[in-house]
Amino acid sequence: MKLSTYLKDKLYAFIIFIIYIIILILFLIALKLSSSIIIFITVFSIVIFFVILFFDYFRKRKFYSELLDKLNTLDKKYLLIEMVLEPNFLEGKILYDVLDEVNKNEHDLISNLKNKQEDFKEYIELWIHEVKLPLASLTLINRKDKNTLRELKRIEDDVEQILYYVRCENANNDYLIKEWNLDTIIKNVALRNKDDLLALGIDFEVDNCNLKVLTDSKWLEFIINQIVSNSIKYKKDKGSVIEINGEDFEDYVTITIYDNGKGISKSDLPRVFNKTFTGNNGRTLSSKSTGMGLYLCKELCNKLGHKIEIDSKVDEYTKVTITIYKKDFYNVTKK
Repeated sequence: MKLSTYLKDKLYAFIIFIIYIIILILFLIALKLSSSIIIFITVFSIVIFFVILFFDYFRKRKFYSELLDKLNTLDKKYLLIEMVLEPNFLEGKILYDVLDEVNKNEHDLISNLKNKQEDFKEYIELWIHEVKLPLASLTLINRKDKNTLRELKRIEDDVEQILYYVRCENANNDYLIKEWNLDTIIKNVALRNKDDLLALGIDFEVDNCNLKVLTDSKWLEFIINQIVSNSIKYKKDKGSVIEINGEDFEDYVTITIYDNGKGISKSDLPRVFNKTFTGNNGRTLSSKSTGMGLYLCKELCNKLGHKIEIDSKVDEYTKVTITIYKKDFYNVTKK
């Protein structure tokens, strides 16, 4: 708080004080006191006024400066009231009480919203698990009808995508980080997509994936499955290949998923991880893309402490690389 700003705010106090001094001088003159006494009383009154004024300024400046500094430095502004001391002047106490009440109200509101969000999440999860049973039954009933099975798998994948999207914001409560065999996870992905791979004549090649990775198997399986599903969706008409390669380094393991499909345009590449971004390929498919698959992959990799990168060239290839660190487990727990 600047002194000039404070003095401008006290303009009415100055005007009243000047009127008071004039009345005081006139009163002292009417009492026929000597000029030295009048001057002494006047100067003494002025000194007392300014002492009170500056004392008030400095104590208020301390509080407001601290308040503004904390406000500018805090990332979570709602913690402001907890970071400042209660002032010892009336206006400051009123402001402090107001901020405290607003803070309590905001905490209650956030708590209610979190409870509603959690209730909604639990409902969606329950609904998805209920839907899975009839889907499994339909899959058994139509096990000889390949076209129906493919459509049922699409529904199942979309339902699973909803589940992972709902869990995404609360992933810390849903995953279990430990050492898993990458080869087992890849085999599960291959089994989930075997009907499409066989029906569409896509070569599925896996190399050097008998590696240990520090991750959550379900999350990583979902991430790899999303990428493989995209490779199947955007395949070439003939000679389609999907290759998954693992490579073990000193501090990390990389998983590379390569396909020789339609590829991604250079203009779309920087935005493929954006939420609901479909790009040129997604818009030209007969079944429109939601643009959520790669977004979820990116979000879940961030939650797990992994890194995901993508490289592509139109009509040549798409290569997705997932990096899983060996020694940065603390990066996972703090996210």
